[in-house]
Amino acid sequence: MHQEQRDLVDQVITSRHSVRAFSSTPVETQLIKDILTVASRAPSGNNIQPWKVYVVTGQKREELIHQVCQAQIELFNHPELAHNYQETFKYYPEQWTSPFIERRRENGWGLYGLLNIQKGEQKKMQMQHLRNYQLFDAPVGLFFTLNKTLATGSKMDISMMIQNVMIAAKARGLDTCPQAAWNPFYPIIFDILNIPDDEELVCAIALGYADLTQIVNSFHTSRVPVEDFALFYE
Repeated sequence: MHQEQRDLVDQVITSRHSVRAFSSTPVETQLIKDILTVASRAPSGNNIQPWKVYVVTGQKREELIHQVCQAQIELFNHPELAHNYQETFKYYPEQWTSPFIERRRENGWGLYGLLNIQKGEQKKMQMQHLRNYQLFDAPVGLFFTLNKTLATGSKMDISMMIQNVMIAAKARGLDTCPQAAWNPFYPIIFDILNIPDDEELVCAIALGYADLTQIVNSFHTSRVPVEDFALFYE
């Protein structure tokens, strides 16, 4: 690969970040198809290609946002109802340990600080959390599922495919935000989108054009240096 190609690939990867405010500019269906076609070149064990993607726009998007937002608002007011909305697999650990808890806090308070949300301002925190279920105003929601009979390896496969989606989108001038926040509300999502019961929701992605006027989109997370996570043996 020539240096120009390498630099281009590196630039697309490193410029991708989670966007939390999108413009209302629509995304053409053919462009979404192109992104998914490229992304489907992700590797998978025995080439089983386990992923399914539900692309939501227009009225279906509005219906989905309305119902899930209503469910989350109900949970804000009645947290004891949380047992009605449980993800099918644990995305986060029940007990956080170091250094992950410190990184999590740095990320959360960095975002809240930028948005002028102070510790203890529960109402503001709730309203920001609700933005997840508004797809941050993105015109497109992508919902990724797997068949329940598949094992952990297929979650690795679909994760590579999801990364491909985000990189292919960025290369085309689009931005994304991967969201596990939707997972507990899969019963609502499955009902609205007629998703079969033998599938499980892995994550969602908000897709669209970033609204660069919004300060939240200036938030970029840090990465630890290679020396902190890679060991070299000779």
